[in-house]
Amino acid sequence: MIKGECLCGSVQFEAASVVGPFELCHCSRCRKSTGSAYAAMVGISVEGFRITAGADLIRSFELPAVERPPSYRRFFCQVCGSPVPNPTPTGSSFRIPAGCVKDPIGLLPDKHIYAERKAEWDEIVDGLPQFTKEEIQKFRETSSGAHIAV
Repeated sequence: MIKGECLCGSVQFEAASVVGPFELCHCSRCRKSTGSAYAAMVGISVEGFRITAGADLIRSFELPAVERPPSYRRFFCQVCGSPVPNPTPTGSSFRIPAGCVKDPIGLLPDKHIYAERKAEWDEIVDGLPQFTKEEIQKFRETSSGAHIAV
């Protein structure tokens, strides 16, 4: 079991299973929503996930789909603005902001995605695989990662 929370601790959650992937997304929407070089997102199982405090404080912001669904949707704590997991996920797994997790998750990041869209001041030097938009979409269509949308 892992536990996590927003910056102020008002929204808390737990998850029974971290399933991966652990991706670092460099798309412009993720960069803007985090104010950083990338969004660090890790996949967890929907089964065994629950919001344990502050569900009524979770808000969402949605941008329309650019090319095809799904749209870009971000969940956050209305008190501190910190990103938090989707309180009502669907499917078998979904991605959560890795920075909100308090406990060891047993995974390290496994890839950079949308690497061609990284900020011009960002230099990727960690040796992890770097996928372009087209490469990650093709990878997801042909692998078990297909169920986790960007």
